[in-house]
Amino acid sequence: MPLSNSQSSQKMNQFDVIIVGSGAAGLYSALCLPSHLQIAIVTKDAIKTGSSSWAQGGVAAAMALDDSPKFHLEDTLKAGAGLCDSEAVEFLVENAATSIESLLKIGVAFDRHGENLAFTKEAAHSHSRVLHAADTTGRTIINTITEKVLERPNIQILSQAFVLSLWKTGSRIQGVNLLHENQIIWIKASAVILATGGGGQVYAHTTNPQVSTGDGVALAWRSGAILRDLEFFQFHPTGLNKENAPHFLISEAVRGEGAHLVDSSGYRFAFDYHPDGELAPRDVVSRAIFDHLESNTSDAFPKFVYLDLRPIPTERINYRFPNIIKVCQNYGIDPHSEPIPVAPAAHYWMGGIATDLRGQTSIPGLYAIGETASTGVHGANRLASNSLLECLVFAAQLSQIEIDNNSFVTSSITSTDESRTWDNETEAILALRASLPELMWHSAGISRSEELLEQAIAKVSFFKEKLTNTDIGQYLLNLVPDKTIKFQSPNAEKQLRLAAETLNLIDASYLILKSAAWRKESRGGHYRRDYPQTSEDWQVHTLIQDNRIWQSPPLISRLAHNVA
Repeated sequence: MPLSNSQSSQKMNQFDVIIVGSGAAGLYSALCLPSHLQIAIVTKDAIKTGSSSWAQGGVAAAMALDDSPKFHLEDTLKAGAGLCDSEAVEFLVENAATSIESLLKIGVAFDRHGENLAFTKEAAHSHSRVLHAADTTGRTIINTITEKVLERPNIQILSQAFVLSLWKTGSRIQGVNLLHENQIIWIKASAVILATGGGGQVYAHTTNPQVSTGDGVALAWRSGAILRDLEFFQFHPTGLNKENAPHFLISEAVRGEGAHLVDSSGYRFAFDYHPDGELAPRDVVSRAIFDHLESNTSDAFPKFVYLDLRPIPTERINYRFPNIIKVCQNYGIDPHSEPIPVAPAAHYWMGGIATDLRGQTSIPGLYAIGETASTGVHGANRLASNSLLECLVFAAQLSQIEIDNNSFVTSSITSTDESRTWDNETEAILALRASLPELMWHSAGISRSEELLEQAIAKVSFFKEKLTNTDIGQYLLNLVPDKTIKFQSPNAEKQLRLAAETLNLIDASYLILKSAAWRKESRGGHYRRDYPQTSEDWQVHTLIQDNRIWQSPPLISRLAHNVA
């Protein structure tokens, strides 16, 4: 049944904790949980395939002599545009140094200047506080954490396994419903931790990997959890824009080191939109590119701008950005002699499943960590390099998790074989999946309006109805935890995963659209051209549970009251 790490091959259908996702949040959570607990890490691909491995810039921590958590707090609150939870941000920055020390202790090799850790400055940071490992920081952290996870005999890794639904009895989570090795299996756990990452694949242009399909948010929503601030999606200004190339992220650190953002004439246009130019907050830079391209509609004007690294000394470029140089050269671009064509792409989802400072959601037994969670630290616009830090700081709190094995509801699970397939429905589901990202990009992308949002809500609702009215859709919606199902056809698993993942994309898209239509202002990563101003009346969280949407009480900005 489950695939395991190198230390164990024991077959199990019950764990103390199930972690869904194998990025930095999921892997580090497994290391932080008490070692006497039996833990399963469920990953729908192989480990090391999530967004964390793609993180280039680094991880922020106020550890330099001229820096302090107070400055980090102020920068984070400012970037969050009034929607950060001050308590959560204070918790994040005060625990940053401890988290970095924990990584150093297990062998993460950050860059150094002599014996001292090296820090760089990124957009919207007042100080140099971003630790890095060349331009592959995420990969370095993931590789080290993975090695430690594989050494733990209490941790099993279930790869190529897809969670179809959460197993909920009454008000409490009991485990998960898993699609694995051509079977549907119900696995019990006292706690389930969602660490599934973001949902960038709802958009046609994204820096996210293929696995980022909003699974955690969709699973939690269908189980009745409270979600928060789903309209806030960060669009990274500088994704590689080259035909037949992925939207590879060109790190913000490149601009921090001195790269210029220019148009086809070589003009540094970003200063026309913000005094900080290319070092303004990400949403400002993304919108500057979008507006600059929209204002130049001639066929001769390219639909992208350029990132020029040539102002940076060659030795510095080679030392700091070897992976970026390598990827660009693989696609016929030499950053040493020519600028890189770039355009905005969906990058990071600020909203997610609402949690407290321990990662606990509104459902007993269900936790969320990392990008799929909304801890309150990012507000309306994430400060660069706070995402890896959030994974580390909040995962560390799981060392205090309370496991209630007495909460299990006894049930008898039988086993049955099924020969069904859904060959005749696959093409229609693929068509839905192909049209959804373009719809979202044009309706809920960098610039939004009520007319486009409402039209898209109707279209996505139609997609949902069309999918759930298929035989495979009905099959997924009517699974009950009373039997393990083994499919005779080798195509069944692939078809079920396609349908379930498409359902997650549709639900995630619907939630983004509903939240974006609800918030009638512009703030952070949410820009409404029909409501272009930020309103004090909307300094509130957007909350969703089931089909209900409402506002939190007004938030008080710490910045307006002199941060202590």
